[in-house]
Amino acid sequence: MFFQKPLSLFMHKPRKRFGQHFLHDQNIIHRMIDTLSPTSSDVIIEIGPGKGALTFSLLMQHPNLIAIEIDRDLVERLMRMTKSYSNFTLIQSDVLNFDFSTLPPNQKIIGNLPYNISTPLLFHLLEYKNSIRELIFMLQKEVVERMCAEVNTPDYGRLSIMLQRDFEIESLFDVPNTAFDPPPQVESAVVRLMPKSATKLLDYTLFSDIVREAFQYRRKTLRHALGRFFSEADLEKNGISSKSRPAELTLHDFEKLANYLVTEQRHV
Repeated sequence: MFFQKPLSLFMHKPRKRFGQHFLHDQNIIHRMIDTLSPTSSDVIIEIGPGKGALTFSLLMQHPNLIAIEIDRDLVERLMRMTKSYSNFTLIQSDVLNFDFSTLPPNQKIIGNLPYNISTPLLFHLLEYKNSIRELIFMLQKEVVERMCAEVNTPDYGRLSIMLQRDFEIESLFDVPNTAFDPPPQVESAVVRLMPKSATKLLDYTLFSDIVREAFQYRRKTLRHALGRFFSEADLEKNGISSKSRPAELTLHDFEKLANYLVTEQRHV
């Protein structure tokens, strides 16, 4: 049986500046938690518990749960309603500035992410990839499609490359806007990210800079998009046509180019 949240917890007015759309569909909640498969020994981190739709259902399965919430009003209410749970820790913080290394390692993270911060949050979590065991997120469907996109497709870009380098990404199921209060104007989807071994990079920051630069000019040829880093001869030496466009390059291509600059001792 799932915990019945008190009416007072439902009286909170959604705040646009926090991108609040509260999940209330129990079927979706069950599917997300079933996907995460929490056990009593797991330490689960929930991002943006909101009114507690996922929170209380997770606590009924007795994992050690840590939740991070920015809204002070929601934090106060959740604190009052969870006083009897010794296995629950609630942190009032902006998750975009939160240091996940301060929490136990081997993290399983779940959340209905505010759409207005979802992309910067995914990049923020990349900084803590070595501490992450699994991510289960509700996101704007368009963002999930970009995360999963294949090379040389319209959705393929910086987000695709940076996440696919370190995670196996699987779009699990779509979610109708009626599952939220208030209903968002966009479609949603649930996605799973599982860490994987990545190719060795000699300079990760340089790799990231090259990818960012390339997709700032995704409509240009590489001769122009990456001219700050590479000559046409450099690109040809790596088996890449200077007439190609950024979306035609694979993850391996970007890794190879970044390592090439380091071995040539040409840091830009």
